[in-house]
Amino acid sequence: MREEYRMSMFCYQCQETAGGKGCTVRGVCGKTEEVARLQDLLIYTLKGISEVVIKGKLNVSELGDANYEVLSSLFMTITNANFDDSSIEQQIMKMIAIRDELRKIIPVGSSHDAATFTVDSRESMLAKSAIVGVLATENEDVRSLREMITYGLKGMAAYTEHAMNIGKENIDINSFVYEALAAMLDDSLTAEDLVALTLKTGEYGVKAMALLDEANTSKYGNPEITQVNIGVRGNPAILISGHDLTDLEQLLEQTKGTGVDVYTHSEMLPAHYYPAFKKYEHFAGNYGNAWWKQLDEFVTFHGPILFTTNCIVPPRSEEVRGRIFTTGSTGFPGCKHIVADKDGKKDFSKIIALAKTLPAPQQIEEGSIVGGFAHSQVLALADKVVEAVKSGAIRKFFVMAGCDARMKSREYYTRFAEQLPKDTIILTAGCAKYRYNKLNLGDIGGIPRVLDAGQCNDSYSLAVIALKLKEVFGLDDINKLPIAFNIAWYEQKAVIVLLALLYLGVKNIHLGPTLPGFLSPNVAKVLVEKFGIAGIGSVDDDIELFMA
Repeated sequence: MREEYRMSMFCYQCQETAGGKGCTVRGVCGKTEEVARLQDLLIYTLKGISEVVIKGKLNVSELGDANYEVLSSLFMTITNANFDDSSIEQQIMKMIAIRDELRKIIPVGSSHDAATFTVDSRESMLAKSAIVGVLATENEDVRSLREMITYGLKGMAAYTEHAMNIGKENIDINSFVYEALAAMLDDSLTAEDLVALTLKTGEYGVKAMALLDEANTSKYGNPEITQVNIGVRGNPAILISGHDLTDLEQLLEQTKGTGVDVYTHSEMLPAHYYPAFKKYEHFAGNYGNAWWKQLDEFVTFHGPILFTTNCIVPPRSEEVRGRIFTTGSTGFPGCKHIVADKDGKKDFSKIIALAKTLPAPQQIEEGSIVGGFAHSQVLALADKVVEAVKSGAIRKFFVMAGCDARMKSREYYTRFAEQLPKDTIILTAGCAKYRYNKLNLGDIGGIPRVLDAGQCNDSYSLAVIALKLKEVFGLDDINKLPIAFNIAWYEQKAVIVLLALLYLGVKNIHLGPTLPGFLSPNVAKVLVEKFGIAGIGSVDDDIELFMA
């Protein structure tokens, strides 16, 4: 093992990784070397559990809490989710205990080190992590494919955990997670084997997003066209960020009649589209924009902030840190963490009590924005949409889903949306929408030119819409539709969306603002040649290319 690897972290899982090559001292996201290395060891531990499950031919449906904890552990390692070294350390010990209990009940011979290693202190964890992280796989192409699969699994785990929180589970997905993680330890697998496993990861990514869609809509109703207030009222308030709708529901229930309003932030915006949440009069609106603007927007909000999932940006001041609460897989040192009881219930009374002592939010915007164009709503408008396409009123759809982030190069997506011909429609999901969802782009025959399906997981809706249009127009190939894909990425939930689209047969996806740092030249070549993956260029050139 190379000495420099032993001495530092290495992480290249997000789009902002240093130099597009990898963070080696401190994460651009803000995580420390210790946090990065503990996350590496947690992933290694999950691979060991998975080997035990696969070699022992365990019945995944009987593993109970182990299934959930594996998903939660993967979720903890997603970019900007958990910066709390102590909580990651505790999770490592918890997963080792689960692993060792499973080993007791099955005869597993010739086990991999990941299934047997022991640690008993922070020091021993860090020592172990130094030799089992990303660079432990020396072959560049194998490493690239293993990491792409692992990042896909992280995104899949996030969606599956949300579904489980609502009470929906698909054991086949859990089984695949074990299968894929165990495969990451198998040195006999060739690059070709791993390419096949990458596509299989996309297949199960589709299943995970479909599961979450079913969970959300069965409990909260189908999203519907909704105007969301982006101004403020004069009441004390709580800001909820992330993706988990069960956390939002519990918060809304507990704040009823307290005089405290609740606002959504970033990826929680689409909660306003669900009928079930419209009964809460104190569900006041959406405050702010994409996750990375929180450094300024949390200051002006004044009230407490609840993170249900990523994306946390390390706060600049102790005053803001003192108002941040975390729950689920999230964590940040010095922030209060709220744990669910055995029935999944969470006590938000401390957040509510704090809100009552703080000023109302400062208004930073006014007016409203429109969303709620998930697949059920769009398909209800299918006749209108199809007629607009047949008449030539709509010439092309642009899927501009994915993540937003800080890089100045992401202004490309705003300019791209502004300069698209007026006979085009943008289909969006995820926080990438904040680059253009407040632009006045007009409509086509009453159909808004920006159709927001929801959160990043609601990219599934965009796939459903595309497949329905393929059927309606009698086409045998999704790529014959007048649909182009220009997707922004940042973290691992965007990776599973990409793999899902590739599995569904979508080709010629443009991905930006940069191609992933974890793609080796050879793996990138495969994606280009087999799937037509491309980066972005200038706005003018790309629009000309897409509209040709």
